[in-house]
Amino acid sequence: MSDYVGRFAPSPTGPLHFGSLVAALASYMEARAANGKWLLRMEDLDAPREQTGAADQILRALDRLGFEWDGPVLRQSARVARYGAAIEDLARRGFAYGCCCTRKELEDSALAIDGSRIYPGTCRHGLAAGKSARAVRLRTHAVPIGFVDRIQGRIEQRVEKEIGDFVLLRADGIYAYQLAVVLDDLDQGVTEVVRGADLLDSTARQIHLQRILGAPTPGYAHVPVAVNAAGDKLSKQTGAQPLDLADPKRELARARRFLGQEEVGWDHARVPRTRSLPTPTF
Repeated sequence: MSDYVGRFAPSPTGPLHFGSLVAALASYMEARAANGKWLLRMEDLDAPREQTGAADQILRALDRLGFEWDGPVLRQSARVARYGAAIEDLARRGFAYGCCCTRKELEDSALAIDGSRIYPGTCRHGLAAGKSARAVRLRTHAVPIGFVDRIQGRIEQRVEKEIGDFVLLRADGIYAYQLAVVLDDLDQGVTEVVRGADLLDSTARQIHLQRILGAPTPGYAHVPVAVNAAGDKLSKQTGAQPLDLADPKRELARARRFLGQEEVGWDHARVPRTRSLPTPTF
């Protein structure tokens, strides 16, 4: 077995659908083609969005589809102490700070590339008198962060200008995705991240945090996401249908074709160099 370590990290907000299968298959085939490990992680921090029983449904679906993962399933909900300790360390070192801003107070800020509001740095130098922290943010800087994605090519982002200081701990007490994914990849020794291109714009933020933590930056490959007729990413919110597990071979064949693959084998170079593609109906 090589030093390659990949992973698949679904959120248990509903049954596995075609879009999730595409990401799972791409990460799995890349890991196996490299004779590496393929880990499974359940991103179950956001309890209000989690669907009861969905995590077990996802595991059963992956098993039915023939996926074999290495080692136990890591669950983010069991790692909150790790995330909290990391924030305390970042705050002690001056990289993280409390923020009292509400969404309403940020409504006049420009839109970021991911649809959120660019944080103007209101609390960067301390809280306003009489205010208390609601969230915790990470300081950013003006230096561009660039990387070469193995599918999407050269990507560069000025995180301070395009996103602003981003949230590590939300106002509702839930640890943010950007923090959890970086610490999980670090602790699991992940060397290659293969995932959907909807997460491409998050990557520079994650690299910024990796550098602050002194963590290695894995290689990245962002595959096209499957979209519906309206151009929206398949998800529970957009009415994505569960996979037909009565015919797993057909579902896997659909995903392979979506990724530009032949019936057997895996050729990374055949994956379409685009951020999204229509969901196939065949």
